[in-house]
Amino acid sequence: MNNMEKGIIYLWALFAVTVAGVVMAGTGQLWQTKIQREKEMELLFIGDQFRKAIMSYHSNQLTGIRQYPESLDQLLEDKRGPAIQRHLRKIYIDPMTMTDEWGLVEEDDLPQQQVQGQNSGQNNDINSANNASGVGSNLGSSGSKGIVGVYSLSSKTPRKKENFPDHFAKFTEAETYQDWQFVHTQQTGNDNNASRQTQQGASGTGSSPFGTPGGTSRRPGQGTQGGTPASPFAPSSSPPAGAGQNPFAQ
Repeated sequence: MNNMEKGIIYLWALFAVTVAGVVMAGTGQLWQTKIQREKEMELLFIGDQFRKAIMSYHSNQLTGIRQYPESLDQLLEDKRGPAIQRHLRKIYIDPMTMTDEWGLVEEDDLPQQQVQGQNSGQNNDINSANNASGVGSNLGSSGSKGIVGVYSLSSKTPRKKENFPDHFAKFTEAETYQDWQFVHTQQTGNDNNASRQTQQGASGTGSSPFGTPGGTSRRPGQGTQGGTPASPFAPSSSPPAGAGQNPFAQ
């Protein structure tokens, strides 16, 4: 084998190594992107678990006071009431940093307008509940500033830029994962309440405690068939409208 043939073989080997390196680099980049997107989905899930736990802690009326937790550990054991309650199963690991350390958003960090609106909403909820039950209000604010949200301490740039839930709409403007702040506010806290009110309104549409199941009301002295007058003192031949019915039955 002469020198020319050796040179050609060397060039082919060098070319093959170069191509293999490019392919491996591309595959590694795709794999890294896939892993990062999976971690982003995990971060969104975990962050929302923290947000819901903070919302549950704050809106727990059995404790006699409305306040935010002063530490994440209080979400695991809420000792304010007669019995210990758990709002969060565990302190999750941040999938971006692989530690259980989280950035904390405190109540002082919220805009003042948002805090005022939140306090106003709390008072309205408390007054409505007390008016309905006839019990005096014993729910108030402890005056201490607690934790309203968490965020990752990772300074990496997110790949996900769209298709966020409404309460995370600002994540589209995030420059780092630290901008993904999972915060409980009055607006996000009322998402579940609004959906429950919608369902209750839909299930109770057309029903009246004085009406028949068909929605036709009757007055004392008005019969049910052919307009025949009925005595207001006569016993009813049918149970009251809605009795024994499940308001959530279809």
